[in-house]
This record gives sequence, structure tokens and C-alpha cells, in this order.
Amino acid sequence: MKTPLTMIYPQCEDKRKTERLHTILEEIAKRYDVTVISELKDFHSLQGKRLLFVVPLGISGINLEYFRFLKKMRTEPEMLEGCTGVILVDGASELYTKSVARELMFTANLCGCAFPGRGMVEGTGSLQNFNIQAMNLELDHMGAYQAAALRMVEELMKFQPNPKKTSRLLVLHASNHKTSNTTTLWKMVKEHLPLDKMEIKEISLRNGTIYDCSGCPYKMCLHFGEEMNCFYGGVIAEQVYPSIMECDAALLLCPNYNDALSANLTAFINRLTALFRKNQFYEKQVYAIVVSGYSGGNIVAEQVIGAMSMNKTFRLPARFAMLETANDPASILKVDGIQERAEAFAENMAHHLIRE
Repeated sequence: MKTPLTMIYPQCEDKRKTERLHTILEEIAKRYDVTVISELKDFHSLQGKRLLFVVPLGISGINLEYFRFLKKMRTEPEMLEGCTGVILVDGASELYTKSVARELMFTANLCGCAFPGRGMVEGTGSLQNFNIQAMNLELDHMGAYQAAALRMVEELMKFQPNPKKTSRLLVLHASNHKTSNTTTLWKMVKEHLPLDKMEIKEISLRNGTIYDCSGCPYKMCLHFGEEMNCFYGGVIAEQVYPSIMECDAALLLCPNYNDALSANLTAFINRLTALFRKNQFYEKQVYAIVVSGYSGGNIVAEQVIGAMSMNKTFRLPARFAMLETANDPASILKVDGIQERAEAFAENMAHHLIRE
């Protein structure tokens, strides 16, 4: 008996441009009992299901039916409660596939959908993004594309929650504790975590000089990664690498100054590549607290999704991010309902991290 799989497939207007995508979907249908939802009227009551989101994009990168599905998720924030999903985006150009995937993953995650690490496969117009995979698998680009999609769906079907009796949380930040609304919000969240069942380690990336990755040759990076080290050493290699290996989840504290992750957090993610060469992080979870001075918290959260989950294989638990707006120092304390939302975020983290 085939395992059930629900395919969310908002089709684009020109179906002639999705021939290679249909080839992949036919292979998936041979392996699983697939229910296809391609009309908005059928897009409901999906709690607890395994979901494959399929988004074909024309040369413009715009799929009007996809936007209708996106709108429904944004207006019904509990419609994917308990779901686990992955995303397959097929593009007609070299642009837009990843930005659409990040936007979709962020929105679905806010609706209660979890994602396994590397829960997205994209096919650009030329499929040149599969150069390395095709070479390693001794396949052509289309063969590598199909293999990646099938492997992703297999990971989706195997995915299981992984709470622990005692969970280890690594908190990374580069903020000034005296003035940072982001660290103040973290303290509020921390007050509601079950500290008797969690080991929390906080590392400041403000301490010492943080060098960004300079793109060392692959073999050099691999050599240092095998030693759990990096050419540039410092706090990243000495403190962060061992803590990443030990933790069950990483929480990034992300003040949003310029609609981007801060420089030191970006350097951390880039430098994580050396460790990633020899270690996969599929069993580790990632969380984020994002505080914006004005707006744009979703942009920063999507950057975390792209870097830590789509790229570095951290799993994305449902509602992984807490996003708030506060400008002046300590003004986060005056935001309406902030204590209740901090408590709810802590409870969500504990639900995913601690075995009851």
C-alpha cells in the first residue's frame, strides 16, 4: 500500500512550459498515493498531512494561481497545523525560484507547517544549478534534478518529530545587552522555557574579531572542517563549532537594521560551511527572534530559512520565528501583548524540543 502524499499544485497558465516538471511528478506518483490539489476551492482541511508544494514559474517568475494559494494561507494561519512539507519550484529563467520558495516556506511555516532540512528543490531555466550534483551522480542535469526531487520527497515521508527528554539550546547573538530590544525579548521568552529540562548556552559574536568566509579552496576548507576548525579560527572555531555539534537546536537573535542579518551572524553562517563539509544538521532545529526598528522582519526570517534550513540542513519547526517591531531601547517592553506572545513562542519551542 502506497504512503499518502498531498500535492499542492497551483498550475501556471501556460502548461506547455511544465513538461520536465510533469516528468518528475509522474515518478513521484509511481511511489506514493498522491492527492493533487490544484484548485483553490479544494485547498483546506490539511492538518497533519505530508505536503509537497509544487510551483511552476514562467519567464516572469509570476504564477497568479500560486498567489491565490499564498493569500489563503496568510489569511487562515492555522490551516496547516501539524503538517510537514517540502517545496519543488520549477522556473523558466535563472531568477525567482529561490525567492518564491523562501516566501512560500515562511508563509506555510507561520501556518503550522514544519520542514525537514533542505526541504526545497529548485529547477532554474537552464538547470545549471545542478552542475555539481550531475557530475557527482554521473547524470545529466535533468537526471540530477529528478534525483534531487525524489530524494527530498523521501526525506519528507521519513520525517519525524525529535523532542528529547533534556534538550540543548544554543543561542547566538551579536547585540549589546544594555540597549538591544532583541536580547530583551529573548530574556522574556527564556523566562517561560522549562529550564529544568533545557540546557541553554549563549554565545556572543561581539567578542573578538569575527572574520567572514573568504572562500578558501574546497580541499583546504574540507581539511579544516574534518578537524572541526577553520583557517580563520577565533570564536567561531573555538566556541561555536563545538556548540553547534552538541546542541539540539540553535536560536538566532536577529535585530533588523537594514532588512538583512547582522554582519556577525552572516559571518557565522558563512563560516559554518567548513563544519558542514563533514557534518549534516538534519536532526537539529533552528529558531529565530527578529526585532525590526521599522518593518521587514519577514525578509530577515526568510534569510534565516534560506541559509540555515534550505542550505545548511537544519529542520524548521512550525512557527520557528518570533517577529516584532520596536525601535527605541527598551520599547519592546511596551508593545501590546508582548508578554503573551513571548510565552506562546516559548511554549512552541518547548513543544518541539522537549518530550512530554
